[in-house]
Order: sequence, then C-alpha cells, then structure tokens
Amino acid sequence: MLVRDFLEKSAERLPDKTALVCDGHRFTYSALDAKANRLAQCLLSHGVQRGDRVVIHLPNSAAAVVAIFAVLKAGAVFVPVNPTAKAAKLGYILNNCRATALISELRDGAAPGTEWLKVIIDCAEQATSLRPRTAALRSRATPVTLNFEAIRTEPLAKRPARVNAEDDLACLIYTSGSTGQPKGVMSEHRNVVFASGSIIQYLENTESDVVLNVLPLSFDYGLYQLLMTMRFGGTLVLENSFAFPLPILERIAAERVTGFPGVPTIFTMLLGLDLSAFDLSSLRYLTNTAAALPPNYALELRETFPQARLFSMYGLTETKRTLYLPPEELERRPGSVGIPIPGTTAWVEGESGLRLGPGEIGELVVSGPHVMRGYWENPEATGLRFRSQPNGERFCYSGDLFRQDADGFFYFVGRKDDIIKSRGEKVAPKEVENVLYTLAGVSEAAVVGVPDSVLGQSIKAFVVCRGEPLTARKVLAHCRAHLEDFMVPKEIEFCDALPKNDSGKIDKLILNSGQLTNLCAASLAS
Repeated sequence: MLVRDFLEKSAERLPDKTALVCDGHRFTYSALDAKANRLAQCLLSHGVQRGDRVVIHLPNSAAAVVAIFAVLKAGAVFVPVNPTAKAAKLGYILNNCRATALISELRDGAAPGTEWLKVIIDCAEQATSLRPRTAALRSRATPVTLNFEAIRTEPLAKRPARVNAEDDLACLIYTSGSTGQPKGVMSEHRNVVFASGSIIQYLENTESDVVLNVLPLSFDYGLYQLLMTMRFGGTLVLENSFAFPLPILERIAAERVTGFPGVPTIFTMLLGLDLSAFDLSSLRYLTNTAAALPPNYALELRETFPQARLFSMYGLTETKRTLYLPPEELERRPGSVGIPIPGTTAWVEGESGLRLGPGEIGELVVSGPHVMRGYWENPEATGLRFRSQPNGERFCYSGDLFRQDADGFFYFVGRKDDIIKSRGEKVAPKEVENVLYTLAGVSEAAVVGVPDSVLGQSIKAFVVCRGEPLTARKVLAHCRAHLEDFMVPKEIEFCDALPKNDSGKIDKLILNSGQLTNLCAASLAS
C-alpha cells in the first residue's frame, strides 16, 4: 500500500461522503481526489518526477490537504513546513532537500532564493498571474509560478500512474537539530502505512468517526490526523488553531465530533472554560501527546468528558508514535505514557548497551516498522540515532531517558541532550541563540528549557547586553520576527555575565540550576 491509497481507496468506496470540513466549505472524497489529481498532473507537466521533493508551506487549509495528496500522486515526496517559518528557514529547507516545487502563499510576491525550483504554486487568494517571479527567486533556471485556484478549476484530470514502491520516501519532516539547523526525517511509504494503521487499531477508528484537528499539518501529530482519517474513511474538521476556543467548541457540537487530539496547552484552556453551553456528548475519545499530561489534568478531563476515552501518548518524529497508555490504566498508573503501539517493541537501555530492569533509568530504544529511514543526507546524525541490525531491522535511540515499572509500562524521566521539547515541538537552543546574536546590543546569549507542567518545557533566554541596555520587549519582538512561534522564548533574563566552564563555554548546568541571582539584572515573562 502507498500513502496515496488512503484517499483514493476511500474515494472509490465512499465517493459522496464528506471527507473534509474547512473554512466553511465541505469536500467529498471524490471532490478531494479530483482536485489532487489536477494538481498532480500540473506538477508532472512542469517537471516534477518520482522522488523529487515538494515543499508545502501552508496553513491548515483545503489547499494544504490537496497539495499533500497531489505530491504523493505525482510520485514525489511532500515536505510540510510550518506556515510561521520565516524566509531564512524556508530557504534553508528548500535548498537542503533540493526541492523542485514549492506550494505556498506568496502574499508579498517573493520566495526564498534557491537554484532547484522548477515550479511554484501560489495559493494566496490574491494570486492572479501565471508568470515567473525572477526578481524574487534568483535561481539558476527561472521557475514557473502558477495560480492554485486556476489549477483547481481546470477540466477533470485522470489519476497519475502509480510509480512508487513501498520503500520510496513519502515525506520529509524537518525537526530541530543540536547544530541549530533542522534535520529532515525520512519517512518511507511503509513507515507511514504501518504507523497510521497501528494508531487506528488502538483508537478503534471507523468510518463513523469525525475528527477535529487544530494542530498544524506540518507537525506530525497534526499531519497524521489527516492521513489516518482519509485512510479509515471518516470526516476531518480542519481548523487553524485553538486560539479562539469558543468557535471550536461550537464546531465540535455542530459536526458531532467523535475524536479530538490535543496537547497540554489546549487541554488547559479547555478545562478553564465554562462548557455548559455546548453539547460535547459526541466525543468518543481524546488524545494527548507532545508533553505529558499532568495526572490531575487527566483526571479532570475524565470527569469533564465521562463518555470519552482519554489516551495519553508519547511519540518521536523519528518513529511517529511510540507509546500509548490504554485509558483504563490512567488512574492505576498516573504519569505513565504506556506501552509500545501494536506491532512494535521498546526497551530501556543503559550506557553499556544492556537492557535495564524495572525502576532503572536509561535511554528508550524503539524497534518496529515505524522506525524511519534516517535523516536526509546526514549520515553522522543518522548513525547516532538509528542503528541497523543484521536482519534488516532499524533501532531508534530516542535520546530520552525512561524507566519501566514491573508490568512493563514506561515513564518519561528527561532528555539526554539539550534539545528543548516545548508544545510538542523540538527546539534547538542553538537556533534561538543564533537569532539572539543577530540583535544589535546582544553580547552573550544562552537558551535553556525550563520545566513546565503544561508546555512540557518552556523556553528561557539569558542575555548579556553591550552598550545601550535592551528591553525584554525588544528582544521578544526580534525573536518573533525571526523565529517560528513555538521557538520564541517565554522568558528573557538579563545578566551582567554568563557562567563559563573550564573550557570557556557557557555553563548551562548552572543556568538550569537557578544560581545566577547575583548576576541577573532583570527578567520578564512573555
């Protein structure tokens, strides 16, 4: 099976069923399939070939859904990028994966410079031209720029021929790396097919399920809500965020939503609302991952939605989903993120390479068909995280510290490296620090993760100024202008100096210990 089959088989089986509800519009399976066919044929006619990478830089929208399946139908690899990613990061990803096509909203009429692009699909509502944008692109060969709406209204196109094998790449999902540059996780079709099937199995999804997703499609948790729903033939209600929760609650009631995936920040907002005015009785299950849900929140959610099963889960982009806690275990094992998903294995391993027993702390290692191929053209990072076995299996070393109880249930302890996991996204401190150093007046900067019961970790920046003192407001504005929203520090702390270790490097152990009182000038939460 290929990932394109998720949509195509459902379109054959349920052509007139509503597949997607988005921005006030409803799309049947046959309509989505037809739109994806048109865009796929367009990509093929402009030189996109099997295995080419196509970057999709869009907010949650019907265009994003169509684009994902169009790229798959063309035999190419879709690369979802957070819509808040700034030009520098988008440009890095375009060049790193040598994308031959970009599907985006070019509201300012510009795209990052790259030498590989053959075609740009402009999804901005005001896009009217079909002309190349030479000034904006500075490429070796000027790509053609096309209007997404014009493509959508072209005559019906046939499904492109199937050219992929199950071990071809389906997507590249970029995740933060310790160097500050994101790494592309290579997901084969069979990885995605297995992972989605395993999750569908334990969630017991059926065609009657209606899933509401507010998570970005660039985030694998959000992406799989789309992929799984298209596979089991349900209906996806796609929203852009939970920033304005009341309309979302109205949508849950109106659409009779049965599945609601969230993260602790979303559930915290939900529990703080008066829900008495909304009929939420249709909810059959809630899922949580990204950061562990505090046990008291889990119990409160159970009381608030007694008819819904609550799944606490743990995952990595490198394996998609890794562990899940059966709902009946929530009260018995507070704080646990469960057992391996169906069809996979996991264990805790010590520094010596031996598997550890109950209560011992070591690195979580994962094995199964969901373990991705590795990092795009990064053999060094791949070798550290993924290890191939003589029988062809790949083990994934998670970089996270865990322990197990006597019954084999897993408990997250902490991270081995300094990567911050906030709101479910991995944040490389180096990437945030690089941006801080571009602000005039910053002499030194260091970024650490601070434990947060809702975010998992929040981002805190320590800044040493030179010359005219900076304000926290100015630092945060600079970060918001150059970083994706989940990377912006929650707190800025100004210091006279930062502690150094014997090698002269900034000592983050001291920063994390909170022992800087005598050096700090001011702090402000964002």
